[in-house]
Amino acid sequence: MSQIVRSGLIQCANPINDESVPVAEIQRAALDRHIPFIEEAGDRGVQILCLQEIFNGPYFCPSQDIRWYDAAEPVPGPTTEIMQGYAKRYNMVIVVPIYEKETRGVFYNTAAVIDADGTYLGKYRKQHIPQTSGFWEKFFFKPGNGGYPIFETKYAKVGVYICYDRHFPEGARCLGLNGAEIVFNPSATIAGLSQYLWKLEQPAHAVANGYYLGAINRVGTEAPWNIGKFYGTSYFVNPRGEFLAEASEDDDELVVADLDLEMIDEVRKVWQFFRDRRPDAYPELHRP
Repeated sequence: MSQIVRSGLIQCANPINDESVPVAEIQRAALDRHIPFIEEAGDRGVQILCLQEIFNGPYFCPSQDIRWYDAAEPVPGPTTEIMQGYAKRYNMVIVVPIYEKETRGVFYNTAAVIDADGTYLGKYRKQHIPQTSGFWEKFFFKPGNGGYPIFETKYAKVGVYICYDRHFPEGARCLGLNGAEIVFNPSATIAGLSQYLWKLEQPAHAVANGYYLGAINRVGTEAPWNIGKFYGTSYFVNPRGEFLAEASEDDDELVVADLDLEMIDEVRKVWQFFRDRRPDAYPELHRP
């Protein structure tokens, strides 16, 4: 018997790329740009929706400008409260990636998870923080300290991995071992060095761990940094590594796919990776 979960991803360009505009105004414009797509997702019966990394603003990490600390907010907080309203209105789980302020001067790259009745379930904090080639994230974020939680939503067991995390198979494995059925990876990644990995690593995670994966990337070029083009191509992939739906490289877009959770059982009955793994034989993985 199938267990279909209609899932969605939203990729968007940042609408205001002008450093003379106040941070709060830029954030409001970015949020407003997403609202029609959130409403479209609700109208199309999407049951689980994920937004892109730090969805309500630009990817500001090419700078090391302290003004962007003002973009951080508590989680839960004002933006999650807005999304709780949409979740409840459409009976839709929403994964909301935002810049989190834990306390004065302590910030994380975070994704809040809101259940279909509007309940805030918790958050994932990005574990792996890059510091290279225009991705100066250690200036803005502490490494996550909350492990690899699984969120028991109305429709499925959901895990989150954020952008640079996807280069680390260890956390992807942890999400599988913790019971994830669908993993979302909201990202901000540009054309160039890692683009060929975009459709390689995450299907491999889905296959190695027997779950669905939704990968989200923003689109466009963001001034004044202009580090490159965010190439979109957000997609869903199933536990066999097969692509189910994919967005364009250039357009604001909602990607929708029907994910049959029964396939997870089918795949894991064939590929018994969790049964056959040998944690006792991998002592190197515990070395600093």
